[in-house]
Amino acid sequence: MRHLFIISMILIMNSASAQTLALDLLELKNYEHQLEDVMELVDKTELLAKIEEVERDYEKNPNEINTVRLGIIYHETALNLSFLSKTEFKGYAKKSYEILTKLSVSPGFTKELDPFVVSYSASALSLVAAETNKLKLLGSAFAIFGKAVDDYAAVSYLPEFLRGSVAENLPWFFFLKRKAAKHDFQSIVDKFERNPDYANSKVMSFTYWALAKQKQSKTQRLQSLSYLDKAIALDPDFKAGRAKAEELKATMIDR
Repeated sequence: MRHLFIISMILIMNSASAQTLALDLLELKNYEHQLEDVMELVDKTELLAKIEEVERDYEKNPNEINTVRLGIIYHETALNLSFLSKTEFKGYAKKSYEILTKLSVSPGFTKELDPFVVSYSASALSLVAAETNKLKLLGSAFAIFGKAVDDYAAVSYLPEFLRGSVAENLPWFFFLKRKAAKHDFQSIVDKFERNPDYANSKVMSFTYWALAKQKQSKTQRLQSLSYLDKAIALDPDFKAGRAKAEELKATMIDR
């Protein structure tokens, strides 16, 4: 599988940026595996337990990878437990952004971690924008996303996945930014279908469901249903997009 990943990446790196070309792709995947357990958590009980675990690990050893894990779990906390509500976790989006941006400019920062750090810092900043109603911050977040996509989308799903996730949830009057959702999710699917090592099954379950939501016109109905079936099949344990995909599929069939 590692050889498949390297070969596939070489084929698409012709169009990648110089920043991407400087990355060790096996090291990038290694870090991805170390971070997967703190990304895209949908179960609140699991999330609360993971917060304690990550904070405990960071207190014992505040090294680089544990710092990234802390920044990501605070992002997930902000998204799932405090977003647009008054809870004890209010302000965790700002914490996430500050932790990740500080790490990114620290001496000797590992460049293979940058796709994760920059993508999650942009997403965290978008959450801060929503919490504070400071639209200027949303513009800054999308500027960061844009550079992350240019630099890393060829080898990492995260810049497009997180930008698309933010874009699809924006109010209608952000129609220009909302267009990024369909483009980003389709781009991830295209790369995944060329190279199954590009993203894990959990991410792809979410992605197929998200893309199906973007393709609900009569002319795209069959493709949308196909994407929903893929989202369901990739999530046998209901850890990703299966529940929402089944709900959307039932709605579409009943129309």
